[in-house]
Amino acid sequence: MQRSILPFICSLLLTQRLISFSKINNHAQWVQWFNYIKYFSVFLLIVSVSGYTSWIWHILLISLLLYAFQQNEMRPLRMFLLAFVPYVGVTVLFDLAEVIAPDFYNSWNKYFGTAKMLSAIWLAAILFSQYKQNKAAEKERLKRLKEDEINRAIAIRKVELEELVAERTAELTQQKEELEHTLDELRSTQAQLIQSEKMASLGELTAGIAHEIQNPLNFVNNFSEISNELIEELKSEKAKARLNDEVGQGKSERNEALEDEILDDISQNLEKINHHGKRAADIVKGMLQHSRTSTGQKEPTDINALADEYLRLSFHGLRAKDKSFNADFKTEFDENLPKINVIPQDIGRVLLNLINNAFYAVKAPLPQGGLKNDQIEYRPTVIVRTSYLPPSGGQRGALTGGAVLISVRDNGPGIPDSIKDKIFQPFFTTKPTGQGTGLGLSLSYDIVKAHGGEIKVETKEGEGSEFIIQLPI
Repeated sequence: MQRSILPFICSLLLTQRLISFSKINNHAQWVQWFNYIKYFSVFLLIVSVSGYTSWIWHILLISLLLYAFQQNEMRPLRMFLLAFVPYVGVTVLFDLAEVIAPDFYNSWNKYFGTAKMLSAIWLAAILFSQYKQNKAAEKERLKRLKEDEINRAIAIRKVELEELVAERTAELTQQKEELEHTLDELRSTQAQLIQSEKMASLGELTAGIAHEIQNPLNFVNNFSEISNELIEELKSEKAKARLNDEVGQGKSERNEALEDEILDDISQNLEKINHHGKRAADIVKGMLQHSRTSTGQKEPTDINALADEYLRLSFHGLRAKDKSFNADFKTEFDENLPKINVIPQDIGRVLLNLINNAFYAVKAPLPQGGLKNDQIEYRPTVIVRTSYLPPSGGQRGALTGGAVLISVRDNGPGIPDSIKDKIFQPFFTTKPTGQGTGLGLSLSYDIVKAHGGEIKVETKEGEGSEFIIQLPI
């Protein structure tokens, strides 16, 4: 049985390695055969009682090695299989010499033992080396499996991230489209609000224009009636002359001096009718200019005339809307003020807005402490002033060249410091709901800036406010 231990160990190692290799390569039939051989090896170890058992071991081991060497799929096991060849060869020669040449076997028994021991050491060394290589290979395989798992996880995560990015991109695209749609709606609403502000100022002008145009129309009507009466009187004088001619009176009672006087009066009346007709035409022209969309073309403009016209239109417009409203207004114009290149419709809107705000301020309720100059009888007053700022006055503002200053001042309650910095912001208003859009001063600020000018406010609570426009020449 001792002689069967080493062959059994070799058979067990060989079959176990072949079984593991077959399992890895999914060869179920090989696994079954090699298991049968392993069981046979155990049986052979148990029943090894005769001298022929060693030859059965030799046949078994040689058969396994030959079969394994013949299989191309087992080429990776060649080094492992070669480790058994020296041991199997030495043991076969050892047993063969013992049977065929006993004298030779006995004389060389010591050397055969040494060869057998060396082949066993060789087998052990190869197996140990194979074990280390297999362990390293297994470690590398596990590493590759882990890397493959990581790569698969990365690939899966990449796909998930790509899907997430695609979803997020779709959401952002949708949000962008919604924001663009909202922006378009806001722009449309802004345009409508700006147009509403313009129409509101036009509506405020309408009442003032109606009042302004009524005066020249009254003059036209009155002088037309007087001219008709004078014409009737002239016809009466001519009728007297014809009657005298028919009666046969030699001397005519026709008063030629009176006729000349009547004709002079009619001529004067026609001149006045023509003057007031032109005045009415100018008022209508101004209204049309205000309501017409600005062409953006600057033209030389008389700022004094423009300010005076919009001051009166604003006052009469407020009077027409509120019969109880009353206020004084004054003008302090620089008569030597040069014309400047501006867009008259736009500057007119600025002046109208500032003047309307000034009249609104002076009719607003007084503060709790009253006005600071309450020892004097309070008279609501709005003053529009123009002046020329020569080039040397550049230190007063950002403009270093000559400029025109326009100021609209009121003696109302003033603007509180808490809201002074907000009055030029869009949609900011102190008026009750429905009475202001909050765009008037914002549009005025933009218009003045577009002309290269400045607009600022100086105010004191209880004393009033003054808006100052500075336009370059």
